[in-house]
Amino acid sequence: MDSKINKADDEVQKLISRKRLKSVEDRRVASEIFDKLTLESLYKLANQGHIDILNGAISTGKEANVLKGIKDDESPIAVKIYRIATSDFKKMNYYIDGDPRFNVRTKNKRQVIYAWVNKEYRNLKRLAEANVNVPEPVTTLNNILLLEFIGDKFGNASPTAKVKPPKDPESFYQKLIKEIKKFVNDGKLIHGDLSNFNILNKNETPVIIDVSQSVVLDHPLARELLKRDIETIVKEYKKLGVKTSYEELNEYIDFKR
Repeated sequence: MDSKINKADDEVQKLISRKRLKSVEDRRVASEIFDKLTLESLYKLANQGHIDILNGAISTGKEANVLKGIKDDESPIAVKIYRIATSDFKKMNYYIDGDPRFNVRTKNKRQVIYAWVNKEYRNLKRLAEANVNVPEPVTTLNNILLLEFIGDKFGNASPTAKVKPPKDPESFYQKLIKEIKKFVNDGKLIHGDLSNFNILNKNETPVIIDVSQSVVLDHPLARELLKRDIETIVKEYKKLGVKTSYEELNEYIDFKR
């Protein structure tokens, strides 16, 4: 077992980055992300041809880090790694409970996180099949989710709409609410944490991300979460000058359980 881990460690040292981790903070984050089981999972994904190297962070959060991976054919892929040490175990259970697709009856934090990652993968697959503008899921293994890289032809990741507000908020908003309507009525899911932090601005087109907490329509929290999503989106786009209201967007989405 030790030799297997050492081999994984050596392989991931090649994977982790072309850049050296220079700061204390970078080293601390790396140690939290790359525990031995995560290294083994990355090694398996590399052996399967999904990743050749990891080349820098796209985003860093309390629960997950998204890194830019490079495949054997030199095309980019997004590598989302949930951090075992800092993930909110209680929050995950809150959203998993009541979802008929999952029957998680364990207090093992790692197993709950694995279920959470699988939930995000299945949500993305469902939404992509419903033609919602989300990153295409590639595969998942334990606490790692591989996704379509959303960015430009030069390999730069698309920023969130919070970081890069749309040039034409009205046009962007109209595109966004069409995606939200499909999300609910075709994908049969409620996002649950929708805001400009979870919407990428790809060439003035919205791409919805971070759907791990998204719930099915018959989930007991569905109406409450949709109400919160609508309130947040209306508030954010009003600040950007869009004339809209909760009533208007709620009627447009036309949620029917």
